[in-house]
Amino acid sequence: MRMFYFLIILITILYITVLELSKNILISWVIVVLACAAMIFYRTYCKKKYAAKRGSVFGNIHGYGPENRRRDMKFRAFASLFLYIGVLAATYFLTQPPVKRVPVVDNRKPDVTDVISIDQGQLTGVYNEDHTVKAYGGIPYAKAPVGDLRFREPQAPDKWEGVKACNHFGPMAMQPQNPVIYDSLARILGYHDYQIKFGDEYVEEVSEDCLYLNIFAPAKETDDLLPVVIYYHGGSLTTGTPSYSEYRGEDLAKKGVIYVNCAYRLGVFGYYAADDLKQESPNKTTGNYGLLDQIAVLKWVNANIKAFGGDPKRITIAGESAGASSVNALCVSPLTKGLFQYAIAESSSVLPKKPFHTFRSYEDALKAGEAVRSEFRVETSDELRNIPAKELVTTITKHSSMTIDGYAIKEQPYKTYVKGNNNEKALLNGFNVKEADAFMLDEEATRDNYVELLAEDMGDYAEEMAEVVPYDLPARDQHIIIDKLGEAKGALNVAYSAMWFTYPHYVWNNYLVEQGVPAYEYYFTKTNNVLSNYHAGELPYAYGNLWRHRGLYDESDYELSEIMQSYWVNFVYNGDPNGNYRQVDTPGDGIYSTEIDGKALPTWEMRSKSNDKLLQLDTTIQMVEDPNLEIYEVIDKYMDEK
Repeated sequence: MRMFYFLIILITILYITVLELSKNILISWVIVVLACAAMIFYRTYCKKKYAAKRGSVFGNIHGYGPENRRRDMKFRAFASLFLYIGVLAATYFLTQPPVKRVPVVDNRKPDVTDVISIDQGQLTGVYNEDHTVKAYGGIPYAKAPVGDLRFREPQAPDKWEGVKACNHFGPMAMQPQNPVIYDSLARILGYHDYQIKFGDEYVEEVSEDCLYLNIFAPAKETDDLLPVVIYYHGGSLTTGTPSYSEYRGEDLAKKGVIYVNCAYRLGVFGYYAADDLKQESPNKTTGNYGLLDQIAVLKWVNANIKAFGGDPKRITIAGESAGASSVNALCVSPLTKGLFQYAIAESSSVLPKKPFHTFRSYEDALKAGEAVRSEFRVETSDELRNIPAKELVTTITKHSSMTIDGYAIKEQPYKTYVKGNNNEKALLNGFNVKEADAFMLDEEATRDNYVELLAEDMGDYAEEMAEVVPYDLPARDQHIIIDKLGEAKGALNVAYSAMWFTYPHYVWNNYLVEQGVPAYEYYFTKTNNVLSNYHAGELPYAYGNLWRHRGLYDESDYELSEIMQSYWVNFVYNGDPNGNYRQVDTPGDGIYSTEIDGKALPTWEMRSKSNDKLLQLDTTIQMVEDPNLEIYEVIDKYMDEK
């Protein structure tokens, strides 16, 4: 029977592991304990029963001997084992982890801040663990876009009575949901990081009621108003939420910045377009509801940020990936003129004459909207408003691009830059080495299909692109998965990294150089044990969140993070990243300083007509040539025909 108990223990351990990865540990733990107790009771009962039979005269008369007892016990043991497995399986499928909102700080019982008054009412936030930062989560910046407000411009938020406790992030915007266990495994495999801790046994709430923002501010008040960063998360305009650890703003707040992030409508909820919606809109707009949400955040911050110690005259908008594309769109929108000063854009823009992603023509937007109505067998957008959000979200990934609606975006973005009507007064921007690699894991690239794959985005210029980026390009340091996807995979990743992510920055910087607007471009190449220098790999460095994944970074990573944070904060203060290291706070003293510690940062040269170098962010900081200039020449030819 040792094997029986061994199997019970093994199955229980495996099951508990699955429960933990599924964030369903608490309820199911109770059931596991009860099931184990029942099994032990049953086994004890069986042993006593057989012992009684063995000593019984009737047991001997009826031939219930040792062989029968062993066979019977083995049968009952396996029956008990399968019953146990059945109970566990039923528990897994019939119980679900609780759905909650994510706390805005990590400490379990944070202290509450003093009451703040804004236009909507009074509110309180919470302190982080060492009392260096005050955090305010889940502040509504617009009415819930539900019911009749679906597919409409964001409406002014309602006022509330009493004091609102703003201690949690708002719900995640509607988006496709992977099984929780999938996300846990992705964190282990992708980040090599998974922490078992009490208090996180839940899944984040997802809702169409998502228009909330969050503010991180230094705990100590000063006489001077502080500059503000508004961060827009990435995720292809399809996924993402401000509660992700990479988007937290505690560390920038410690360096004297007011940091704001927000949720906005995604996918079909944020970018569905239809002519009937345009007709009913007071602004004759459709297709840019997510972008209009972002503009509503900008307006809210201008109106209310003084109450949190922020300066509405010194606002920087920032974002990565689709968030950077959004930042670029905000730079061309006539609705944002005068609402911000500087822009930070990491790994994307919409400035090519024919953007490769996150932007489409108005005609294409209407066609996509028609496809949505056809998919759900409705004729009008009003009928589409009656489709439950959980059903409508299934079409979300196909409809996640901004468009020229004539209101938020008047024309093709590059034309606004040609006219000099863009809004940013300075730009900090750049890209990583392996931008496209993680997006193309399902694409095998060989010598035979290489040009064909390039032609999907480069058309008739695919052959010329293949000459500049030959299929047998010496492989850079690839991920083990990428190595197994064909001899041309490395070259394909280089080409698409340039097309999708780095060329748009090249174009943006060139426009600003012509205008005489300060532009600073970086090239992130640092390797590590997590996202390395793939897409989004720079985020935890720039915003000071390496410590959230302890043990995965070494001293050189933390040193680079301090440098990058100093560049970013200097830029937010002055529109120029150069200067000295920003002072690092001593945890627990409850103070911060806008002073700098006197040590000069490596010089980051501004882009100019005579200088197109990038600042390489790595263990060694230095100005380098853009490695993709030859590729850009081919893309320029392709774009000139569009």
